[in-house]
Formats: sequence, structure tokens, C-alpha cells
Amino acid sequence: MNLTAESHRIPLSDGNSIPLLGLGTYADPQKTPKGSCLEAVKIAIDAGYRHIDGAFVYFNEHEVGQAIREKIAEGKIKREDIFYCGKLWNTCHPPELVRPTLEKTLKILQLDYVDLYIIELPMAFKPGEALYPKDENGKFIYHETDLCATWEAMEACKDAGLAKSIGVSNFNRRQLEMIMNKPGLKYKPVSNQVECHPYFTQPKLLEFCRQHDIVIVGYSPLGTSRDESWVNVSSPPLLKDPVLNAIGKKYNKTAAQVALRFNIQRGVVVIPKSFNPQRIRENFQIFDFSLTEKEMKEIEALNKNVRYVELLM
Repeated sequence: MNLTAESHRIPLSDGNSIPLLGLGTYADPQKTPKGSCLEAVKIAIDAGYRHIDGAFVYFNEHEVGQAIREKIAEGKIKREDIFYCGKLWNTCHPPELVRPTLEKTLKILQLDYVDLYIIELPMAFKPGEALYPKDENGKFIYHETDLCATWEAMEACKDAGLAKSIGVSNFNRRQLEMIMNKPGLKYKPVSNQVECHPYFTQPKLLEFCRQHDIVIVGYSPLGTSRDESWVNVSSPPLLKDPVLNAIGKKYNKTAAQVALRFNIQRGVVVIPKSFNPQRIRENFQIFDFSLTEKEMKEIEALNKNVRYVELLM
């Protein structure tokens, strides 16, 4: 795959296209200083990023929207240059909540539309003010969800022009088929955002999605932080892998750049999260080298079928 920084987009099945590299904006609001996301997004746009991945539950969409608007005002970009992905949270699956939830995101962003809106998880929590509802014993309160009905409400958002494209996240093959086989389906999911990196290459899901023109968007493409509260820390840190580092040495690249390049050469979109200016710029420098077929196979062989993000909820 011959890719340059200017042409690093792949088509979606609805005629839209998605940049192969994006900036993830996940942040813990308790630990992330105010304004960090605002600065990170501005630095990313200046570095050449045009794809920003966000979510209502990251509690920083106001900063993302501000950064985009400031860069538009500077004349650095136009709105149509930016590809923003937003997410429908677990407490908002009932069809009557889908459009108001997206409208709330648009109001926070102060934008007229999102480029991609996705169902964040194929399971639901009890609707209400609490984003992580729990009972008196501290156990999550779940809610029965009809994914097909939720999907119809997503389709209505696309028809209303509030989202250019619609997709899903953390869906397995069975859940994707449930949507695609739905009677009266108007739009199929254009993408499925899942954990994907050299230790978790997702070959079966990737092949299934390729067959159905569904683009895989890989989160945690560099592994993750070592936060025991939500990460499986029993798996070794991805970026210390000797194979990735040896290949990186050959190209004068970091293990992170090799891991990102590996996925985009497979047609997987990557959304590394970083608020560190140097790393944000470094992660973008992956369009000036190519991995050989032999190197791609060596990296594929690193697959351990382990998730860093176990989604224990």
C-alpha cells in the first residue's frame, strides 16, 4: 500500500472516506489537566492530523470543538477537512434517546455534524443521569437493548444530516450480522472500532469486515497505559517488543511508528491517544517508509490474542 501524508484516507462504503491515522482523545477527567485536550488537538492539526476520535464520556468534547473552531478561524483548515468521530454511550441505547444524545454532543462541540457516529458498546446500562449506574452493592445496572432498534435511530440521524456516516464499536461478528441482516436495513455500519495492535491482530474479524466493506478502526494501537484499574497489566508492554524495536532500528523509527505502520498497511485505521506534543508529531511520521512483506509477517507472528482493554463491565 503506497501511502503519503496527503492521501492517507480510505473509502467508506457510503462514499465518505476516513483518514488512516487519527488522534485519540480518551482522558480520565480526574487525572487530566484542564486544557490538555485543547492543546493536543491544536498541535495534532498543525502536525497534519485530520481525524479526531472523541466521545461524550471523555468529558472533553468542548475542548475538541474549541480547538477545531480556532484552527478554522486561523485559516489552517476548513470544517470539511476534519473527520470527527463521536460515540453513543451505553445509557442512551433506547431509540428515542439516540438523536437527543447526538444533538447534545453537537451542542458541546459547537459543530453542525459529526463525520462518524458510532454505538460505543453492544451492551446497555440503565438510562438516566448516571453514566455508570450501580446498585447498592456496587454492581452495574444493565438494561435490555435492541441493537436493531438503536441502529434504526442511528440511520435517522444520518438522514437528518447530523452524522455523515454511522458505525459501531466493540462489536463481534454475530452482533455485526444482527445489524446487517435486519429487515429494512437502510445503511450498514461503515466501520467497527475495536482494540487492534501487533499483540491482538484480530485476523478473523478483520477478514469478515473486509468481506463486507466495513473498515476496522483500531484503538490502543500502541498498547495502553499500565493503569491496573482498567488495563490487563499481565501482558508485556507492546513498545518494548524486540521485533518492533529491531525493525524500527532499520528504518530509524520507533517501535510505536512501526506498530502504527503495520496496521495502516493492513488497511486498519489507527487512533493512537497522546497529549504529549513530541509523541503526537512522532506518531504522524509513518508515511515516509514501508514495511516489507517479510516484516509484516514477522509482526503478524507476534499476535498473542490478548486484550489490554478487557472491558470487564
